[in-house]
Amino acid sequence: MAERMVAKQAPRFEMEAVMPNKEFGKVSLEENMKNDKWTVLFFYPMDFTFVCPTEITALSDSYDEFEDLDAVVIGVSTDTIHTHLAWIITDRKDNGLGDLNYPLAADHNHKVSRDYGVLIEEEGVALRGLFIINPEGELMYQVVNHNNIGRSVEETLRVLQALQTGGLCPANWKPGQATLNV
Repeated sequence: MAERMVAKQAPRFEMEAVMPNKEFGKVSLEENMKNDKWTVLFFYPMDFTFVCPTEITALSDSYDEFEDLDAVVIGVSTDTIHTHLAWIITDRKDNGLGDLNYPLAADHNHKVSRDYGVLIEEEGVALRGLFIINPEGELMYQVVNHNNIGRSVEETLRVLQALQTGGLCPANWKPGQATLNV
């Protein structure tokens, strides 16, 4: 039986990653928490595919909006940092990613994908999972969907802003609207 993760402490992680400057480094939830940052952690199935680059580049193109909300974005797949780098240095017109504004992490041992409940064990790839974690390490939001469907950056930003209000946000709430008073 699946175990609830939302409203609990998020699984801690540290992974190798290709950083925005195309150098290899590490990303960790602890570092984001130490820096009082929200974490938008998203998983995608694999590099050099078709739906994935549309999401990855859309998130990168909107990175300033996440940064304005004190959020760090981290993309994760079960590929290696070397595959990530090869995809990043491939131009967008050639089905590559081009420059990215956030790190792509490598979960090649599948530990983090398994911890977050998105690993398709028999295939060794992750489902499209997206998790928003507050600066205290509490998992505030999760959505996992089939790998055929890309996610909405606009909706991710809306949910992040709703969570940051600390209030009760009704259906279809948008930034700038009032929260519910109870």
